[in-house]
Amino acid sequence: MRRTFSVLLRSLALATPLLLAAEVQAASSLAPCGEIFVQGGAECTVYVGPVCEGMCKPVSLTAACAAELRAECEGECKAEASVECVGGCEADCRADCEVDPGEFNCQLACQADCSANCDGHCSASTNMGECKASCEATCSGDCDGQCKVTPPEVDCEAKCQAACTGSCDAQANIDCQVDCQAGGYANCRADLEGGCKLHCQRPEGALFCDGQFVDVGGQLDACVDALKALLEVEVYAEGNAECSGNTCHAEGEIGCQCDAGGSPAGGLALMGLGLLAWRRRRS
Repeated sequence: MRRTFSVLLRSLALATPLLLAAEVQAASSLAPCGEIFVQGGAECTVYVGPVCEGMCKPVSLTAACAAELRAECEGECKAEASVECVGGCEADCRADCEVDPGEFNCQLACQADCSANCDGHCSASTNMGECKASCEATCSGDCDGQCKVTPPEVDCEAKCQAACTGSCDAQANIDCQVDCQAGGYANCRADLEGGCKLHCQRPEGALFCDGQFVDVGGQLDACVDALKALLEVEVYAEGNAECSGNTCHAEGEIGCQCDAGGSPAGGLALMGLGLLAWRRRRS
């Protein structure tokens, strides 16, 4: 028997949380999540045990390695945003922010604007998966650095200045970051695979987003809190689950599935992540 929990968008009713505090303070940084890139519509899941360990494959470690390698390459890649990039971005950003300033999120807006360029940067790459992961990690890291010092109550001008500076700083460094990171993936994956499996052996399990391992260190709760605050999601249920044959019986508002051995499958949905649908308008 295993206890689990789910998180839904804030439009759904709030009930009893299982692992998280009832009142979550707004998190201004994704640092507890290894500064992961939050993909629009991503689904994050906590896995435990053998099923979890089976998820710790090299292909599932790309995003976490990109975030780690970005930090290592930061000292080498120091280009700053151009005035033209920031100015053009801010004009479009303010137009979107002013529609609903209270709902505008610096981090998500920054990442959306920056990552829109990743496909173009990586279109000719011999390893598009690694290139895109490096690009997105660069976006996430620079956006996090700019937006985490921007209080949520500030006006659109300040929010957009931070979002656009983060996006344009990242864009200025993407080519450098991609080149710098390229040689580090093999060693990083080899090192990270063991760490991933260790997370799986812990009672709290390991967090994966869209199949990608999220290296939270010992900060799973803090990472989930950060994602919740960033994406404005709320815990809604807790319960117990067990399997009889291939049938899963759940108490509480949770869903589950059984593996072939008649035990709860290793993962249950933790949250469906929503991403602010803001993109920099192109002329």
